[in-house]
Amino acid sequence: MISKHISDKEGVYSRTALRLDIDNTPEPYHLVNMQIIAELVFEPLREWVGGPIKINSFYRCKELNSAIGGSSRSQHCEGRAIDLDDTFGHKTNAEMFNYIKDNLDFDQLIWEFGNDNNPDWVHISYVSSDENRRRIMKAYKLNGKSKYKLI
Repeated sequence: MISKHISDKEGVYSRTALRLDIDNTPEPYHLVNMQIIAELVFEPLREWVGGPIKINSFYRCKELNSAIGGSSRSQHCEGRAIDLDDTFGHKTNAEMFNYIKDNLDFDQLIWEFGNDNNPDWVHISYVSSDENRRRIMKAYKLNGKSKYKLI
């Protein structure tokens, strides 16, 4: 288990990795990072939400990240980022975004697409209490490309 509510399988699961037969197994360095963000961000958020939260993406090896068109600097490749989506109906993605912003330490928090009322999902990353930038952004599409603006 990565944490109380995140299994090893959930931390590395990817339909793309399965389809393309990509080994998405994290190294010990990545696992330590995954455990840190899980304990300091995911678990407190889950307790506040009061139920399960869907993890869309957690760890991604470089090959998987490239296959999905992820940024070459993605913190997912270090095990330091999680994409969350409250598909279970306990809280909205907007409520989770605002809770994280107001109550938890983080490096980056991104309102991923959606509309002004609710993002499609929430991206959260964590480096360390000394290095976290508390950078808050909104993702949007411009001419079919993902762009980010500080908010």
